[in-house]
Amino acid sequence: MAVNVKPLGDRVLVKPEEEEEQIKGGIIIPDTAKEKPQRGKVVAVGEGKVDDSGKRIALSVKPGDLVLYGKYGGTEVQLDDEEHLIMSEGDILAIIES
Repeated sequence: MAVNVKPLGDRVLVKPEEEEEQIKGGIIIPDTAKEKPQRGKVVAVGEGKVDDSGKRIALSVKPGDLVLYGKYGGTEVQLDDEEHLIMSEGDILAIIES
């Protein structure tokens, strides 16, 4: 059963990319020592922020975009046994274009 999540305001739901297991010099790095991923795929977006005059400002990202975000950006949530992040659009640094 899939969970439908609709972020509010200028919030964005991102699924972090899985980090590849890194082996340096034959040593396996444990999960606790691995770097957190800083890129992921946008799953859902809010309707945008409302400015002082009441006008809604559309977001720059859309579902399906691959984005870079700050190392400690967002709040971790579990949806359907998968880790996701909910973050403000301001926490997104760039859209990766292919």
